[in-house]
Amino acid sequence: MISHNHKIVFSGLLINIEQMEVEIGEHGRHAYQVIRHPGGAAVLPVHQDGTVSLIRQLRPAVGAVLLEIPAGRLNPAELPSECAGRELCEETGITAATLIPLGTLYSSPGVFDEIIHLFAATGLSQGRAQPEADEEIELLRLPLADVLQMAADGRISDGKTMAALLRWELLSRSGNDCHA
Repeated sequence: MISHNHKIVFSGLLINIEQMEVEIGEHGRHAYQVIRHPGGAAVLPVHQDGTVSLIRQLRPAVGAVLLEIPAGRLNPAELPSECAGRELCEETGITAATLIPLGTLYSSPGVFDEIIHLFAATGLSQGRAQPEADEEIELLRLPLADVLQMAADGRISDGKTMAALLRWELLSRSGNDCHA
């Protein structure tokens, strides 16, 4: 793949849209628009008693209230683990002694370059949440088995949440001491 003629066609608060021509093998050049996003981090809070904390919040882009893990956008020069810890505390009031990397996820690689860094949080302490002015967040603490069933049957439809749950469950089953 070779790309040519890069041009920002929209510059917004959270994203930019870049248009380019992409040369795809013998198929020639084709115009593409890519939504440029700084990336983010998301974190699954795992309590010692086998429960996890999720948040319920309105997502205007899809016109629905979703159940998901805390997450947010990376600030310039911020490490993904710092973002995960910051968002966890802001959205839930929870602080973590340990953040366990669960890999990364491309949210929608057909149009976005956004990469989400996934973590599990253990050694949790509950404090007071400090959500941003445009966030109305409800904190829920549920058994992990129930949350996995909710992801399986569609009651949880957020991709980053399903990926973090799957990766945590697989890590847990592999015998690694990840419930520290």
